[in-house]
Amino acid sequence: MLTDLDALHDFLDAHPRLFVLTGAGCSTESGIPDYRDEDGAWKRRQPVQYFDFVRRPEVRQRYWARSFAGWPRFAEARPNGAHLALAGLQAAGRLHCLVTQNVDGLHQRAGSRDVIDLHGRLDTVQCLTCHASQPRDDFQEALAAANPAWPAPRAMAAPDGDADLEGADYASFIVPDCPTCAGILKPAVVFFGESVPPDRVAVCLDRLGMADALLVVGSSLMVRSGYRFALAAHERGIPVAALNRGRTRADDLLALKVEGNCADILGKLVFGHTEETETKRCVQRT
Repeated sequence: MLTDLDALHDFLDAHPRLFVLTGAGCSTESGIPDYRDEDGAWKRRQPVQYFDFVRRPEVRQRYWARSFAGWPRFAEARPNGAHLALAGLQAAGRLHCLVTQNVDGLHQRAGSRDVIDLHGRLDTVQCLTCHASQPRDDFQEALAAANPAWPAPRAMAAPDGDADLEGADYASFIVPDCPTCAGILKPAVVFFGESVPPDRVAVCLDRLGMADALLVVGSSLMVRSGYRFALAAHERGIPVAALNRGRTRADDLLALKVEGNCADILGKLVFGHTEETETKRCVQRT
């Protein structure tokens, strides 16, 4: 009897130039929570909206206070078996393009090259006025210096790198301005309500057109920025497969769907064993 693993193996064999799109489910085994449940519904209240962040100082205070608490755990996350398996596929010449909706940089830490960070990277902070950038670790130090009395608990990282701080008084939290021009500082990620840069999307669509198939890993595709690639592949006659827990927005477009843990299934597919073994090896390397 053909198993899901067999079917996915056959799909990869039949399509040697894979365009891979990853989402939050690819990083959950690294301790970074995902946004949605298996039905595609929100697990927690929606993240901060771009226009609220830009227009309302109190929203920026709330965001950065929560990020100040959540960043240490987020920064300590390590690649898991899913990241390592995809890096292995790339090393074997089987991965034509890797695009991630995640902002954690774990694909790069696992050894993947030329990753397209569709929604940017959380480890960089950028000024909205002069566009100067700085490492997020440096800004963490600036936040600590500006808020010496603010408690900084080692809170569990939320999907967007912040943390739940119930009952906190954000009004006293000081957010430093850009050291170059005194502009507003924002993480170099695409917030909800903000558009992915068009040139970045164009590069992805161009590479999709040169691929044999699209493999979605750990994404419900509920957000248009990722779903567009499933639509584009379907319109171009490019087969689409998905490895994900629960439903996806593109279920009716899929040639193959495998439900399960991304790290375990990809680990078995590429390395012949589970995510746990590969994660231990990765931790030893990093």
